Amino acid sequence: MSKDIITIVKVGGKIVEEPATLERLLHDFSAIEGFKVLVHGGGRSATKIASELGIATTMIDGRRITDDDMLRVVTMVYGGLVNKNIVAGLQGLGVDALGMTGADMDIIRSHRRGVTSAGVDYGWVGDVDNVNGEALATLVRAGVVPVVAPLTHDGAGHLLNTNADTMAQSVATGLTPWFGVRLVFCFEKPGVLRDENDDSSVITAIDPEIFTTLKEQGIVSGGMLPKLANAFDALRGGVEEVVITSASALDDLSGGTHLTL
Repeated sequence: MSKDIITIVKVGGKIVEEPATLERLLHDFSAIEGFKVLVHGGGRSATKIASELGIATTMIDGRRITDDDMLRVVTMVYGGLVNKNIVAGLQGLGVDALGMTGADMDIIRSHRRGVTSAGVDYGWVGDVDNVNGEALATLVRAGVVPVVAPLTHDGAGHLLNTNADTMAQSVATGLTPWFGVRLVFCFEKPGVLRDENDDSSVITAIDPEIFTTLKEQGIVSGGMLPKLANAFDALRGGVEEVVITSASALDDLSGGTHLTL
């Protein structure tokens, strides 16, 4: 017997932080049929509020250094401000949403990232160890739509800041025993672009061999590298379909960039 399909949507950037784009996203997300989960970021808001509080933001290779002060900021912003605005918006559209972090119901447990070989200490940043897919599946089957903030915990009382793309990949693979899983990474652009200044240059399909070539040619770089790495990890973990597309294209996933192994 075939499994029910569940759609995991990951969204970040200004999409969740500007009222107009958030309103459209929530409308389109609410219209997705069947079971679904929304995973969100919110880094720009965290940086802005940290600045207002006099807390400096340090990024290395696109990753946020999370000391004690920054952990308090991202907990407030990701788990509070951004998450609850999304939940309230979905409730207003008739979606029974539940805002969560990885600590809630122990759904995502992580360990604190060690100091890198280059001597970088990212602080309270978590790398995922375990996903309680059964707990998530139980919620979803009960008619709840989880809205997951990019925070995890270590099982010893500490929250950890965890990359939102990694959160989405972890949630998606964690649900594969119970559902046929479709993972959608959506952002401002219509997909992975051959020319970042030309929105019509979408690369419609990428496999690991093409990914390697795109990296070598410098066509794919920066924040797109970990996004694609997470996408391939999801496919290797049993996710059936991964799409990278515009947040405005949730109603038609035939476009964008489709990942295959």
